[in-house]
Amino acid sequence: MLKVGVLGAGHLGKIHLRLLQQSEKYELVGFYDPNQENAEKVAKEFGYTKFDTIAKLIHAVDVVDIVTPTLSHYKCAKVAIKSGKHVFLEKPISNTVEEAEEIIALAKEYNVKGQVGHVERFNPAFKSVKNDIINPMFIETHRLAEFNPRGTDVPVVLDLMIHDIDAILSVVKSKVKNIHASGVSVISDTPDIANARIEFENGCVANLTSSRISLKNMRKSRFFQKDAYISVDFLEKKCEVVKMKDAPEVPGDFDMILQNAEGVKKQIYFDNPDVENNNAILDELETFADAINNNTTPIVTLEDGTDALRVAYQIIDCFKK
Repeated sequence: MLKVGVLGAGHLGKIHLRLLQQSEKYELVGFYDPNQENAEKVAKEFGYTKFDTIAKLIHAVDVVDIVTPTLSHYKCAKVAIKSGKHVFLEKPISNTVEEAEEIIALAKEYNVKGQVGHVERFNPAFKSVKNDIINPMFIETHRLAEFNPRGTDVPVVLDLMIHDIDAILSVVKSKVKNIHASGVSVISDTPDIANARIEFENGCVANLTSSRISLKNMRKSRFFQKDAYISVDFLEKKCEVVKMKDAPEVPGDFDMILQNAEGVKKQIYFDNPDVENNNAILDELETFADAINNNTTPIVTLEDGTDALRVAYQIIDCFKK
């Protein structure tokens, strides 16, 4: 079992601690949190071992799980990697693209593995249809959240939209060509609602909308490609796959047939896969353990996290124009 320690025992850090303690692939050694009052409370309430310094925790483990505020990701990762430890970094990977690129370089230099916590890659609905998303040419995403002051220190693009950016980049095998975006600050000092249009070199277009001032929560994505429409509800963990094929010469009574203006007939059929329930956070942590143990590439690499961050900042730059 890999020895693991957690940096940061806030809302998400406590979730990671609980899941790592349950995991059969890790031995949870303990945690470090700079807020002494919170650290003592967490240690007392849950029985986790509290470390007095980051250095002591890093020395005691094989893997460092960094669940601190984004501003400190780079600093924590740098210390861990230079100590020869593998790192799991919550999203976004770091505060700047330059920091992210240095994390990549350090991981290569010290021959350690890193993974970024883009948890929607492990959402069971997305996992069940990802192989059906072959060459999407139009993508539409809506990620709407009710107001929560916990995330307002960063733009909604880094808080929410980056989930969809990463998911899109994982299925569109083409470079970004152009980005157009607009954002509005309603309650916060940074944009609370944003829309972005990402154009890829292969002609694919993705239209993303994110809001943290909505009256209801929504996390839906739709993928359109030749002869198929795929929708993913990340919140409800549901998906739908609608495919088209050439209509049979003699359709059945219940076959759904469409005919276009040129007289071409297509049959519509549903090919909805089973969605296997899982805990996405536990999945991402355990697949990272597998990557370390088997010396394979993590599912969400440091490069993936950097690509998502780079696009996110290109979107944010559009707000300033």
